[in-house]
Amino acid sequence: MQFQQDSPLQQYNTFGIAAKAQYFSTFSSIESLKEQLEATKKLPLDNHLPLLILGGGSNLLFTQPVFNGVVLKNEMKGIELVKEDAEHVYVKAFAGEVWHELVEYCITHQYAGLENLSLIPGSVGASPMQNIGAYGVEVKDVIQEVEAWHIKDNYTQIFSNADCRFGYRESIFKKELKGQFVITSVVYRLKKNPEFKISYGAIQEELQKMGVTNLSINSISQAVINIRTQKLPDPKKVGNAGSFFKNPVVSSTRLQQLKSMFPEIVAFQVSDAEYKLAAGWLIEHCGWKGYKENGVGVHPKQALVLVNYGNGTGLEVLNLAQNIVDSVFEKFQVVLEMEVNVV
Repeated sequence: MQFQQDSPLQQYNTFGIAAKAQYFSTFSSIESLKEQLEATKKLPLDNHLPLLILGGGSNLLFTQPVFNGVVLKNEMKGIELVKEDAEHVYVKAFAGEVWHELVEYCITHQYAGLENLSLIPGSVGASPMQNIGAYGVEVKDVIQEVEAWHIKDNYTQIFSNADCRFGYRESIFKKELKGQFVITSVVYRLKKNPEFKISYGAIQEELQKMGVTNLSINSISQAVINIRTQKLPDPKKVGNAGSFFKNPVVSSTRLQQLKSMFPEIVAFQVSDAEYKLAAGWLIEHCGWKGYKENGVGVHPKQALVLVNYGNGTGLEVLNLAQNIVDSVFEKFQVVLEMEVNVV
């Protein structure tokens, strides 16, 4: 098995950071993944080399000029209907599929449940790992099961929805089992008869602008696409990884304390006792929105998005992120957590 050495990674991360991989290869099936993993044992320093499984590269920040290890890019493709019942269809997608292409496939076939997650960058494999979410929907709501390959012991394991231990932008694959499995495919449980979710964000307003009178998953998807296009930079034009920070969760008591000092603070209820603060609002009110220094900055339309204007380094992005974290804590006594995987 041949590995490319000192292989450029700039095209494989949406931040557009100019990094290289000491060793790089791709896999398009479980068999080829097994071969690649076996081949890494024959490299210098064998399995002491760190391993990075790369999907769409949309939640990744390279902070060093060279990743001193092995990068394997997941290119497993395919989407298929595996079963259906009176109310649901079960769609299996392999991990290397582009996420938005899966959403488009489901909308074309009128399978409901993913429309609010339109235009999220990245691959299918990242969807359960990150528990991606947008506009009132999280992917955990529709995941039936996840298939993954155990890197060390060479076996396939099926994880039920409960097994994945989903949380806000979290899963077992980011915590207890981090680095132990390669996600190879996901089965989504989608509805034949849609339940429209349009109360979150600006979806209703955008639907009105579009002149939509009869709701459909097509119109909701298009509304989400319109909103994201207006608010968020296209990674093909401006390097970014979407939302860089999670929305911090606070108790209702803490929210009331914050409201007494900052009456306009933006929050969303997540349970009887907890609220999610809008991280973008916090960052903006610390004066960061539109900030630019050297080759990196904060997007002028969405403070949650850090951007690489073309010649920024990963360390510059990381330093900016840390300065923002410190600034928000100093003003609000709230800790921002980075959503992006820093390598």
